[in-house]
Amino acid sequence: MTLLRKFLVGLAVFVVIVGAFLAWILHGDTAQYSLADTTGPKPKLAEPAPQWFPTLGLAKPVGWQANEVPIAAQGLTVTRFADKLDHPRSVVVMPNGDVLVAETTGPKDANPGGITGMVMGYLFKSVGAGEPSPNKIVLLRDADGDGKAETRVVMQNPALNSPFGMALREGRLYVANHNAVVSWPYTPGQTTLSGKPEKLMDLPAAGNHWVRNLLLSEDGKRLYITVGSSSNIAENGMEAEKGRASIHEYDFDKKSEREFAGGLRNPNGMDWNPRTGELWTVVNERDMLGSDLVPDYLTNVPLGAQYGWPWAYWKKNIDWRVKAPMPQYMLEYVRKPEYGLGAHVAPLGLAFARGGNMMGDRFAGGAFIARHGSWNRKPLSGYDVVFVRFDDRGNVLPAPPAPVLTGFLTQDGKAHGRPTWVAFAKDGALLVSDDTGGVIWRVSAPGAKPAAAISQMAATPLPPMPTNSKFTIRKDENSDLTKPQQ
Repeated sequence: MTLLRKFLVGLAVFVVIVGAFLAWILHGDTAQYSLADTTGPKPKLAEPAPQWFPTLGLAKPVGWQANEVPIAAQGLTVTRFADKLDHPRSVVVMPNGDVLVAETTGPKDANPGGITGMVMGYLFKSVGAGEPSPNKIVLLRDADGDGKAETRVVMQNPALNSPFGMALREGRLYVANHNAVVSWPYTPGQTTLSGKPEKLMDLPAAGNHWVRNLLLSEDGKRLYITVGSSSNIAENGMEAEKGRASIHEYDFDKKSEREFAGGLRNPNGMDWNPRTGELWTVVNERDMLGSDLVPDYLTNVPLGAQYGWPWAYWKKNIDWRVKAPMPQYMLEYVRKPEYGLGAHVAPLGLAFARGGNMMGDRFAGGAFIARHGSWNRKPLSGYDVVFVRFDDRGNVLPAPPAPVLTGFLTQDGKAHGRPTWVAFAKDGALLVSDDTGGVIWRVSAPGAKPAAAISQMAATPLPPMPTNSKFTIRKDENSDLTKPQQ
């Protein structure tokens, strides 16, 4: 055998081996449970299947034709409020009805570099992301009330740096960049962001999860800020996760900040439960444990709550891949999430139904959630807007999520778009941002009456201590407390 022939044979064998290896990697892990199995208050938790390379289930973006719209649930209609936008993400509605939309993607330094960075870059480009951030806030105005924004104004400022969350307070518009919360003087109706902003607080920058959302307390005295983890399971060490995987609280009166709750891998949408006044959020859980793990979730967030990331998930399940030592007694105080939203569905936007909304009686009590969609599950999951029902006391019900908007995926697994955010327009319609499709969708129930106002339940104080009771304290000779130390 000649040297050239040996080389060609060796090359062929190498190509076959590499091809088989790549085919094995790209085949990934197929889910054994249905998406419904991993939703609800008690989702099924599969046995973990740790991976060193994630399952890839990518939906190639194909956009929407001019006459195409998502599929609305029975009794609802969906129309285009605005289109031809550049990665529209978060949406906030001003008191005068103006709709502010953040056109944004991650900062250029969010990529971790190396092989991991190369894979992430490929994935982002495959699903229509990865371009430089537009760094714009677009004002949309429907002055004639026909359900379509006829006015569009781009508000730019050099200080916008992967902007996401927005909140209006006392004449200032607060914007969460990936690395800081900043604000400008702003009056509803204004169409510019001029001058240098005032910095409220720094935030941990970039990371795998760069989105920073904002929510004001109902009295406007405190601001809540989400900060996702910089990694999947703290593989770069806990020092790199300082201030991350948590919700922060800023007190305007005290001019101070604290961590409000932790162990939340990647919290995004936040809203106040109108019945209980509690803070609720949606969270993207960890990857590379298989297509069935771990269910993303919706939960309430009490002060000081800990949800277990990176060491544990769904309260008592330990992630043995984590190298950092778990804090002592941690499993004794980790909270279980309230409601599973499905494995790898990537919930982002969250908005509770309130009085005045125009979604009809079927969607009167509960929360609307935008599920952005999976990239690491087979079959694909999410890519829709769903409604999670709550009872009259503000508790989540053990019912599956009800579809609100579907049809973002084609029959052959391509993506027209990906729902990102939900917010209520001033007229009570639900606005849904579609960052891949570049559209803001408007959803409502034709002929519906405005929903009745939802009253917050009054707090029930503890009963007073009895005043006429007598207590007797007797010495217990058998108590260890009275025995001398040996």
